[in-house]
Amino acid sequence: MRMIFGLVLLLGVGLAGFAVYMAQGYIGQTQAQLEKERAERARFGPMTEVFVVTKAMNHGDALRPEDVAVIPWPKSSLPEGAFTDKDALFPEGAPPRLVLRQMEKFEPLLTVRVTEPGEDAGITTRLAKGMRAFAIKVDVASGVSGFLRPGDSVDVYWTGQVAGVEGEMTRLIESTIGIVAVDQTASDDGSAPTIIARTVTVEATPEQVARLAQAQATGRLALSLVGSGDQERAGEVEVDSNRLLGITAETIAQVEAPKVCTVRTRKGADVVEMPIPCTN
Repeated sequence: MRMIFGLVLLLGVGLAGFAVYMAQGYIGQTQAQLEKERAERARFGPMTEVFVVTKAMNHGDALRPEDVAVIPWPKSSLPEGAFTDKDALFPEGAPPRLVLRQMEKFEPLLTVRVTEPGEDAGITTRLAKGMRAFAIKVDVASGVSGFLRPGDSVDVYWTGQVAGVEGEMTRLIESTIGIVAVDQTASDDGSAPTIIARTVTVEATPEQVARLAQAQATGRLALSLVGSGDQERAGEVEVDSNRLLGITAETIAQVEAPKVCTVRTRKGADVVEMPIPCTN
């Protein structure tokens, strides 16, 4: 019985010694890792959390919470404008931010690379698929005296010379075409700014762009503002000088005047002409 008790005691002491050995090894390994981590922290300094994109993003893409992640970043080398607060990056109830510059995966999010919540990222984000932007030169008269704004719709009229037509002709070449941008300068007259548009950028198909480019090169373009909510396209409109003044083309019968034959006779010093019937 004593022998069995002794064996159990020896086995227990052995197991306890092995457990102590394993614990010392684990503690030593953990201590080494902690020392290594402390050394790394001392090397990089204090750390903070920075938001990065989790996929490549292009200009105009909407930035959403599922597109970002948080990674540790040394405070000493934190880029200016980096987002470290999720509430600042995604304000509650605000529209999404849009990407202003192309970003690669895991690139830090900076204020200069995204818009403010709901802000437009430029003309390209306003263009529908397959559409193009085309700039039309305008002045105070042709640009509706500065009342044009992005989002408005306009009719485009062309005025110029047409072969075989006397005078100039005005024709509607595009109807209800959308404006995506207005290049303008503001001059203060002391009460309210006066907006003078120089170019108006419209959204058009490639075929419409070709028509507008040809029209702008061969004549003058004028814009007519379409009422809000009016999407009805105007039909064919064409006016020349005769139609403007109400002059209609009439066929005038040319009546041939009868031939008159004369005979000259001399009476003394005078010569007298007498009409007579003409004969063939």
